[in-house]
Amino acid sequence: MWFLYVLSIIILIGCSDVVFNPQEVPAGSQSDYNMKLSMDTNGRFSADVSIDILNVSNEKWDELKLYFIPNMFTSENAPQLNTPSEIGIESVKIDNIDSSYSLEKDTLKVPLKSSVSPNGSVKFQMKYHFTVPSDGFRFEKIDSNYHLAQWYPMVPTYQKGWNKQAYRSKGETYHTTFSNFNGTFDIPKDYTLVTTFDEDSYPGRSSNSFKIENVKEIFVAILKDPKVIQKESNNVNIRVFGKDESEEFLDEVAETAVESFNYFQRNIGPYPHKQLDIILDGPGMEYPGAVTAGSIYGRSVTNKEIKTIVIHEIAHQWFYGMVSNDPYTDAWLDEGIAEFATYLFLMPNEKEIRYLDLSDSEEPMPSNLPLHEYSKSLQSNYIYGQSFTNLAKIFNQHGGKQTAEDFFKRYFTLYKYKEVDTDEFVRFMKFYLELEDDALFEGWLELGNTENE
Repeated sequence: MWFLYVLSIIILIGCSDVVFNPQEVPAGSQSDYNMKLSMDTNGRFSADVSIDILNVSNEKWDELKLYFIPNMFTSENAPQLNTPSEIGIESVKIDNIDSSYSLEKDTLKVPLKSSVSPNGSVKFQMKYHFTVPSDGFRFEKIDSNYHLAQWYPMVPTYQKGWNKQAYRSKGETYHTTFSNFNGTFDIPKDYTLVTTFDEDSYPGRSSNSFKIENVKEIFVAILKDPKVIQKESNNVNIRVFGKDESEEFLDEVAETAVESFNYFQRNIGPYPHKQLDIILDGPGMEYPGAVTAGSIYGRSVTNKEIKTIVIHEIAHQWFYGMVSNDPYTDAWLDEGIAEFATYLFLMPNEKEIRYLDLSDSEEPMPSNLPLHEYSKSLQSNYIYGQSFTNLAKIFNQHGGKQTAEDFFKRYFTLYKYKEVDTDEFVRFMKFYLELEDDALFEGWLELGNTENE
C-alpha cells in the first residue's frame, strides 16, 4: 500500500460529531525489492538484490544511502568476534550501469550521476557473497542454524535527507518503510527455510519463490533438523520451531502463542499474513511474520520468560509490523506499547492495569530520546518500563483496561500502514481521552506540537 502524501482520514469517536484527522510521518521513499539468495553446503551465501526506489519526498536525490548491516560483523568492524563474517561485494549498479560506492560500517553510499527528482525513480542493484558469524547478533549462526536478519541492503526513509543512523548493538537502529518483496531462495536439501513469506513449507523445499507486500523487512532462518509444532488459528498457521526443547514445552509455547495471537486479533485488529513463525533460538526479536525467542541480549532465560517474550514479540506484529515508528528516535512507540499489550493479555480478569512504580529508581529522563542519549544499561528501563508504567497510570485514570483496549483498537485502525511519532500519538490520545493539556505526559515524554488542527 503506497502513500504518496499524507492522507486525511476522518473517524468518529463514539457518538461524538467531532472529527480527528491523522497526520502520518511521510516515508519519503518507496521500494520494491527483488532478491535471490543461495547457500552452499559449506554455509557460504551468494546474493543478488535489485531495488526499485521511488522518490516520494519533496527533494532531489544526489546519492543513495542504504543500510548494509552484515558489514558490522566483519573482522574490521567486530574484531572481538571469534568467527567474523566475510563479505565480498561483486558489483553495484545504478539503472544497470556499474557505479562507484563507499561502505563504512553499516552505511553504503552510492553517488547518482543523474539526480532523482520528486516522483522519479532509480534502480539499485548489488551482487555480493557472505558468511555468517557464529557469535554475531541476529545476523548469526547458532549451532547448525542460520539466522539472517537485515542480510540485504535496506533503503531508509527520507526526511530532509536520508534517515540513516549509526549502528548500535542494543535496540533497533535501522528504520525502513512498508515495501514489496519478491524472493528466490536456494538452500541445501537437509535444511528447513523459515521466512517472512507466507508459503514456507515443512519439511522445507530446497528451492523457493515468494512474494509479499506491505512489510518493513524480510527475515530468513535456515534450520537444521528442527522440531516443529503447528496449530491453526483463524486460518493462520502458527508454527513453533525448536531444537533441544521437549515436545511438551513446544506445545505449551504454541498454546501461549495461539491464545495471545487470538487476543491481539480480537482486541487490536486482523493479522495480515497466512503464517506466524516462532523460533525458540536467538535473542528475542520481532520480524514481519516471524519472531525469535531464545534469550535476552545473550542472557539465558527460563521457560516462563520464553513464553512472555513470545507474547511480546507477537504483539510487535501490530506495533511495528503494521503501525510503524522510527525505532531510533521513538522506540517506546513499539517497545513500550508491545510491552503494554503483553500485560493487557496477561491480566484477563482485572479492570485496572497493574504496574511497578519506577519513579524513584533512576535519574528522570524522557522515554522518547534517541537511542544514543541513553546508557545501554538503563535504555530498556526508560523505553520499556517507564512508558508502560505511565500508560498504565493514564488509562487507570480513564476507565482502566477496557478503555485501553478500546483505545488501541482505534489507534491501530487509524494508523495501520502509517508511521507515527510521539507527538502524533499524544495528539490522538489527548483527543480520544478528551485531555485538555499535556500534563499527563510531562516528565516522561519530550513533546513538540500536540495540538489538534
